[in-house]
Amino acid sequence: MQLDALDKAIIGALVADARATYAEIGAQVGLSAPAVKRRVDRLLATGAITGFTARVDPAALGWTTEAYVELYCRGKTTPREIAAAVSRHPEVVSACTITGEADALLHIRATDMRHVEQVIERIAAEPFVVRTKSVIVLSRLIDAPTPLDAASPPA
Repeated sequence: MQLDALDKAIIGALVADARATYAEIGAQVGLSAPAVKRRVDRLLATGAITGFTARVDPAALGWTTEAYVELYCRGKTTPREIAAAVSRHPEVVSACTITGEADALLHIRATDMRHVEQVIERIAAEPFVVRTKSVIVLSRLIDAPTPLDAASPPA
């Protein structure tokens, strides 16, 4: 789907404050509230906007420790197989295939170091995992949503 400047401005307003009213967004982008609603409905219907959510500080829920774990897999393990296995672990908050020696990179959140260790042990027990390599996050320096300018490829 092609997004025009108004669509991008509406998305930017929603990223900044998903609780903003259509009237408030309209005032920012120069449209009426009904026009903003129609555009948001279209953006939802086409999948450009995939949903609305609350951003919660994981520490407020007791998830104070995080790690990144590289997975090294046996043979021709497919991304689908990796995704199916790691999605069974609620502590894995994101996973992606990567370039380099490792096959995948997992982002794990846990309650403490022992919990991280238990999660890594469970993941390492998957039949396709040859080894893991992990790093513990000391402090998060930047944690921002995707900038809208980055969503559009350069001309």
